[in-house]
Amino acid sequence: MSYLRGLDISPFSLYHGYMKISLPPNYNSLAAALVALFGSSIAITDTERLSGGDINKAYGLTLNNGQHVFMKANAKDKAAFFTAEAAGLTAIARTKAIATPDILCTGTDDGEDVGYSFLLLKYIKRGNPAKNYWEDFASNLAVMHKADTNAFIAAGTNRFGFFQDNFIGARPQLNTPSDSWISFFRDSRLVPQFKAADSYFGTEDRTKITRLLDHLDDFLIEPEKPSLLHGDLWSGNVMCGPDGKAMLIDPACYVGHAEADLAMTELFGGFPTAFYEAYREANPLQPGYENRRDLYNLYQLLNHLNLFGPTYLSPVLSIVDEYVG
Repeated sequence: MSYLRGLDISPFSLYHGYMKISLPPNYNSLAAALVALFGSSIAITDTERLSGGDINKAYGLTLNNGQHVFMKANAKDKAAFFTAEAAGLTAIARTKAIATPDILCTGTDDGEDVGYSFLLLKYIKRGNPAKNYWEDFASNLAVMHKADTNAFIAAGTNRFGFFQDNFIGARPQLNTPSDSWISFFRDSRLVPQFKAADSYFGTEDRTKITRLLDHLDDFLIEPEKPSLLHGDLWSGNVMCGPDGKAMLIDPACYVGHAEADLAMTELFGGFPTAFYEAYREANPLQPGYENRRDLYNLYQLLNHLNLFGPTYLSPVLSIVDEYVG
C-alpha cells in the first residue's frame, strides 16, 4: 500500500484524557506571570539578548530582587512550541533521572508593538564538566530510559506515543498513541516526513519508500519495555550545569524505543566512547542495534531535508537503499 497519500500532519493534537502529569502555569501577559511568580513589586531592570537557538529568541532577564530568569520568545501564534517544550521538560523531570532547567511558566503577551509567546525558565549558569561527566550522563540517561512511562501515555494497550503532539525542531511531530513501536515509528515518524518531502522523490524512490514502509517489521523490533525519550538528543541539546553534571534541554519527548535516542547521539559526530560504554553497562542493548541505527536516524535526516532542503536528500536515499535497495 502507499503511505504517501491522505495523511493529515497538521498540529496540534492534545490527548487530555491520558495526561497524568501537571504542567506549569500559563499566563496571558509577561507582567502577570512575573507578579504571580515573584510578587507585585517585581520589575525587570535589564534585558540581555542571548545567543543560540535558530527557532526562538532567547533573553536573560534581571529582576529588581536580584534574580535572573531565562526567557524564550517567539510570535504569539507559536505558543504551542513552548507548551510542548514545557511538557517535555516536565516529563523528563518526573523520571528523577537527569537534570533539566526548572520551568517557571509559559504564556502569551500582546506587547507594545506586536504579540509574542514566551517560556520562562530558571536561569542556569553553565559549569565545567566534572570528572566522569560522560559516564554519569550515560548512566542517568539509562535510568531515564528505564523509568516507568505510564504517566506519559494512554492507559491500557497503548504503550507508545505521548499525551500530546509536539515538535521536532520547527516541524510538527505526531505522537498518536499506538500499541506497537514499529507501527508508531512508521505512522507517526517516517510517513509524515516522507509525505512532506515527496516532491524530492522520483517514481523509483517512491517505490522503494513504499517497500520500506510495508516491510518495516523486517528491520525494526519491539523494545523489551517502552522508554521516555528526549527525542532530539544531540550535543547541542545537552549542557553542563553548575554542578558539573549534564542537563537535558530542548526536548521533543515521546515514549518509544530507547535505541532511537541512542542512534540520534551518533548522527552528528557522536559522543565520546566512554558514554556508550557506560550506557551499555547500565542498559544493555538488544542484539542487532547497529543494523537498526540508520533506520532510526532516517527520521532525523528526513526532518532535516524538510527543514533545510536538498543537502540532506542523498543521505536519506542512501539509507533507503541500505534497507531495500
